[in-house]
Amino acid sequence: MNADPEFSHIVTLADAAHGKTIAIEADAEARERIAKRLDLVELASFAVTAEVRAVAGGIAARGEVRAELVQRCAATDLPVPASLTESFDLKFLRDVDAAASEEEIEISDADCDILPLEGDRIDLGEAAVQTLSLGLDPFPRHPDADRILAEKGVLSEGAAGPFAALAKLRGKPAS
Repeated sequence: MNADPEFSHIVTLADAAHGKTIAIEADAEARERIAKRLDLVELASFAVTAEVRAVAGGIAARGEVRAELVQRCAATDLPVPASLTESFDLKFLRDVDAAASEEEIEISDADCDILPLEGDRIDLGEAAVQTLSLGLDPFPRHPDADRILAEKGVLSEGAAGPFAALAKLRGKPAS
């Protein structure tokens, strides 16, 4: 987990013992810090709702994060607004790191959302920020990106073809 989380909400085993519904929303300061960490232009809203409960060896948390955000276009750097709703189903269990470090093991999709329990607590806020980061578009594209790039003389991959750059080099002497 992040040493200095931007949006912390601690849940203990005692909190989760009988099941608990949690709904939290990031304030402006936390949203600004999260936006900086995730390289967002803006994070207008960020909220998490979750059901937490005790399970054998730890805590289970199931819910969703919702965010209104603005990313930068990967091609033009123009702002790209987005609404994101991302579900999560996480288990925070004791001794996850110890078992994994002993030998190389193959894991199934169900195992991918298992995280180590830190003492008797989890940071649901940090887990929500990590869920948000995984849900972001890795290459956001502004709706006018193709037009803007064409105006600047940048050909799309389809127009240029895979060997367009090599064709331009044909006939030029090597340096």
